[in-house]
Amino acid sequence: MLCCAVNFETYERILKYKTAKEMWDELENSHGNNYVYNSSTPESHPSTTNSDLPPIAIRRPCGVFFEETRDAMGYYLKNCVPLYKHALQGNWKKAKALIVEDPRLRNAAIAKGSTTLLHIAASVRGGAKHVHFAKQLIEELSEGDLLLIDDNGNTAFCLAAAAGNKQVLDLMKNKNPTVVQVRGNNRTFPPVRFAALQGRCDVASHLYENPEFGHYYDDELKQLFFTCINTGLYGLALKLATDRPYLASERDENGETALHLLSKSHLDSCCQSPQHQSSIIKINPGMKQQVVFQLVKKLWSIILEEKSSMREIFETLRDRFQLLFAAVEVGNFGFLSEILSAYPNLIWTKDDSTGQTIIHKAVKHRHASIFNLIHEIGSVKDIIVTMMDKKRNTLLHLAAKRAPPQRQLELVSGAAFQMCLELVWFKEVKKIMPPSLINYKNSAGKTASELFSEEHKELRKDAESWMKSTAENCMLIATVIATGVFAAAIAVPGGVDDKGGKPNYLGKTSWFLVFTISDATAFISSAASILIFLSILLSRYTENDFYKSLPLKLMCGLVALSCSITSMMVAFASAFFITYHHYASHLVPILVSISASLPAILFFILQIRLWLEIIYSTICCKKLFKPSKKMLYALEN
Repeated sequence: MLCCAVNFETYERILKYKTAKEMWDELENSHGNNYVYNSSTPESHPSTTNSDLPPIAIRRPCGVFFEETRDAMGYYLKNCVPLYKHALQGNWKKAKALIVEDPRLRNAAIAKGSTTLLHIAASVRGGAKHVHFAKQLIEELSEGDLLLIDDNGNTAFCLAAAAGNKQVLDLMKNKNPTVVQVRGNNRTFPPVRFAALQGRCDVASHLYENPEFGHYYDDELKQLFFTCINTGLYGLALKLATDRPYLASERDENGETALHLLSKSHLDSCCQSPQHQSSIIKINPGMKQQVVFQLVKKLWSIILEEKSSMREIFETLRDRFQLLFAAVEVGNFGFLSEILSAYPNLIWTKDDSTGQTIIHKAVKHRHASIFNLIHEIGSVKDIIVTMMDKKRNTLLHLAAKRAPPQRQLELVSGAAFQMCLELVWFKEVKKIMPPSLINYKNSAGKTASELFSEEHKELRKDAESWMKSTAENCMLIATVIATGVFAAAIAVPGGVDDKGGKPNYLGKTSWFLVFTISDATAFISSAASILIFLSILLSRYTENDFYKSLPLKLMCGLVALSCSITSMMVAFASAFFITYHHYASHLVPILVSISASLPAILFFILQIRLWLEIIYSTICCKKLFKPSKKMLYALEN
C-alpha cells in the first residue's frame, strides 16, 4: 500500500529497502514532518501560456508489480498479463474477476511504460464490447485515476483521442471534466492534436468544436493547424482558418506557410468531417467539390486581404520556397486553379533560378492538366509561347527533353510506350508554337528536333529492343498455334469415311460445325498475327514509328493472337463433345471445356495491363490535351 501512495520518483528511491519501517524512515528523513502521505503526488501542469487555467494534479501510477523479485514476476505473469489480454479483447467479465481479487489492478501499472488498464482500454479501437469494457472500468475508478500518466506523459484520454474512441472520450470527460485540460506527450500536445496526428477526422473535429473539451493556447492552435494540413484533415483546417484568419500567414518549424504545404501535396483526396462536406464557399466549376480546394481558396483570400500591394503578394509567392512552382512540379492543378482564378496575373510569374513560367514548368514535368491552362488565357497565350528560359530554351525545347524518370514511371511503363508518350508531348507543344520558333536554336546551338533525337537516343534503342523481343515471342506462339490447328483441320475428330472421304460426324452433331468454324478462325487469326508481328520486326524503328504505327501494330497483333488462342480452346473443347457425344453423361466434355477456358482467361488477365498501356499511349493520352471542361476562370467582381 505504501508503494501505491507515493509518486514514481519516490517509489524508485525506496524500492531498495526490504521492510516497510525502512521505507518510512527514508521518507521521514527525506521530507521531514512536512511530507504528506496521500494517494496522489501532484505535479503542476504547465500554464505558462494561459494563466487563467488552474494547475492540475497529475501523477504516475503505482509500479508495485514491477519489483525485481521472483514473487513480483510470478504475480505479473499470473495477473497482469491476462488482464492486459482481457482489455485487448474487451472481456470485462474476466477482467472484473481479477480486479475483485486484487483492487490494485484497477489503477496500477500493469505493463511497461507505466501503462494502466485504462490506458490499454482507451487505446483499443474496437466494437461495442470494448466500449462496454471502458465504461465499466471508468465507473470503478476515481476521478483522480483518470489523470494518471504513463512514461510518455500521456493520460488515457490522450490515447483514446489518438485511437479515435469518441464514446470513451465522452465517458471520461463526464467522469472528470478536468481530464480534457491535461496535455500529453510530456505536456506539449493537447488531446485534439493526438487525434489529428492519427488522422481521426471526426474525433479531432469533435474535440475542437465542443467547448466542454477545453480551451487551446494560440501556439497549440497553430501546431494543430499545420498537423491537420500534413495529415489531410482539411475540413478541420478550414474551420481553424475561418475562426482564426491569422493562421494563414503563420509558418511552421521549417518556415513554410499553409499554402506552401498545400502546394506540394497531392490534393486528390482528403479527410473531411460531415459538417464540412457541403460548404457555401464557391469553387471552380471544373473542379471536384472537395473541401481542400475550399481551404486553398480561403487561405488565398485571407492573404489577398492582408496584402496592400501587388509587390507584397509576389514576395509571398516568390520567397525561397517558390510556392507556385512547387505546385507545378507535383502536378497540383487544383491548387494552381484556385490561386490563378483569384489572381490571373500570376500566370506571368517566372522562376528566379531558371526563368521559366508555370507553363514552361508544366511541359518540363509533363503535367497536361496544367499545360492546358494555356488554352484558357486568351491572347496571353501568344506571348507565353514565345518566352524563353535563361538557357534560351523555348517550350518546344523543354518538350524535347526527356521527362523526369519518376514521371515516366507514373504515366506508363516500358520504353516503347514512354517513347510514344514523349512524341505525343512534343507534337502537342509543336502545334501551339509559332513557325518562327520551331527551328529556333537554344544557347547550346540545337533545335528542338535535334535535342529530341539526342535526349531520346537511348530510350529509342530500348524501345526497339523491347518491341522486337515482344514481337518475336508472340510470333513464336502464333506459329505453334497455326501448326496445331492446321493439323487438326486435316485429322478431324472421328476420322473420315474411307469410301467417300466424308467426315464421319458431319451432320450427326452440331459440335462438328463448331469445331470447323473455331479451328478455321484459330488458323486465320494466328496467321494474321504472324504477319503483323513480322511487319513489326521489319520496321525501320524511326522516332515517328513509335508515335502510332508500332503501338497500333502491336495491339492488332495481340488481338489476333488472343482470338487464335480462344478459338483453339473452343476447337479443343468441341472435339471432346464430338468424341463423347454418344455417351449418356456429358460430364467429361463439360469439365474439359471448363478447363480449356482457363488458358484463354489467364492470357487475358496477364496481358490486360499491356493492352491498357497501349490504348493509353496511342489513344487516351492524346485526349489529355483536349479537356471537356474549362478549369480556369476569372472571378466575378
